[in-house]
Amino acid sequence: MERHFFAVDLGASSGRTILGTLKEGQLLQKELTRFPNQLIRAAGHYYWDLYALYWEIIKGLQLVAKENIKIESIGIDTWGVDVALFGKDGSLLRSPYSYRDPHTVGAMEEYFKLVPKERVYEITGIQFMNFNTLFQLFTLRKNHDSALEAADKILFTPDALSYLLTGEMVTEYSILSTSSMMDPRTKRISQELIEPIGIKEDMFGRYVQPGETIGYLTPEVQELTGLGRVPVIAVAGHDTASAIAAIPTADPEYVYLSSGTWSLMGIETQDAIINAESFEKNFTNEGGIEGTTRFLKNICGMWLFERCRKEWTDAPAGYDELFAEAQKVTPFRSLINPDDPCFANPPSMVEAIKDYCRRTNQPIPEGYAEQCRCIYESLALRYREVLDMLKEMSPFPMKRMHVIGGGSLNYVLDQYIANSLQIPVLAGPKEATAEGNILLQIKAQGLVSDIQEMRAIITRSENPKRYEPQDAELWEEAYQKYLTIVN
Repeated sequence: MERHFFAVDLGASSGRTILGTLKEGQLLQKELTRFPNQLIRAAGHYYWDLYALYWEIIKGLQLVAKENIKIESIGIDTWGVDVALFGKDGSLLRSPYSYRDPHTVGAMEEYFKLVPKERVYEITGIQFMNFNTLFQLFTLRKNHDSALEAADKILFTPDALSYLLTGEMVTEYSILSTSSMMDPRTKRISQELIEPIGIKEDMFGRYVQPGETIGYLTPEVQELTGLGRVPVIAVAGHDTASAIAAIPTADPEYVYLSSGTWSLMGIETQDAIINAESFEKNFTNEGGIEGTTRFLKNICGMWLFERCRKEWTDAPAGYDELFAEAQKVTPFRSLINPDDPCFANPPSMVEAIKDYCRRTNQPIPEGYAEQCRCIYESLALRYREVLDMLKEMSPFPMKRMHVIGGGSLNYVLDQYIANSLQIPVLAGPKEATAEGNILLQIKAQGLVSDIQEMRAIITRSENPKRYEPQDAELWEEAYQKYLTIVN
């Protein structure tokens, strides 16, 4: 018997609706729609168009109804930290700010005058990034933002979209854990952190865990889509949490890399790791499924390549041809720190890379081939740097790396990673986020009982590609050069 599920997977640059089908113990996927998620730049800020995303979900559901497919449930996952503000009448007060908006630059340092930095980390265990939700809300309050002043409810992006579908306001655990407001011990928002900026816990929706039912499609949405009273499930609303749920392994001794616009690299543990060392190295503890913690570091990922590719007017259209050209140029000629603030959102990523190399007295990478190689080698070496940090804090050895997400198809980068880390790399599944989303809906239906059974479905459904380490001496020498440059 086939069972069908509807997944919404929203990234910072594009979104998709996916039909997941559980058939004979395997998970099949069909992409129904794909659409851009455009940043709106207006009046000095960067916004998300929440209603446009809502309408894309409606169109995907209309397609399901048109094809006469009976879906068991709906689940939504998105990027982290961003929130939408709603008034007492339930209306969206304005388009949500994007985490890319520069209005939070310097916000952390100002907030730490209210609550010391060490205390914030002691409570949350979250990596310090200026766009964390806590610092976004602090900035809005400091700027006397009219939407926040009128807000009755604050909802994270996946919860806001679920609200538009169901009329139910919730705060899902994994997405809340990205905010720098949650205490992982209590799994609730810390009053100590939000009270200094005039925000109360009851301004957020009721707490839900991954796998709980949020509500059912409203009569309005049923009429718009042609569907019935379909439940909307709180999957792991943070896309990385959903992705980690779909790693095809039963052995916990691994390190993962969720590779997309951002790289999220870490381990899965039962308890948060919050100590002086994790504070010093700025690691984060985010919520996973079944009470697990994702101990990780956020790293600038394919954002560098994506931005440069838009500027490479003379580059080959196909990735294979581009990669082939990049392989011909001198290795390790120029290296960058992918997490340098200059790469956050520059007007020109190509010029930012050139400027970085100029400032660090390196050869300037000219042309797409040299710049592409610079990006990929630098990313692989940054992953090695983070792995060395993890080795000092992990409660278990990391015998291999699982690369999941869109970056798992990048065979050049995957081989570079294996070479840099000197451990095997298993690449795939590419669609881990959507698969994790669907698996949690499957669990909500009672078709599997725990994460082991969920991952067993993925193991039967996927065949990750394996990359073995090569050129150990060459990459070790490059790593020492990289450390000299970035430090």
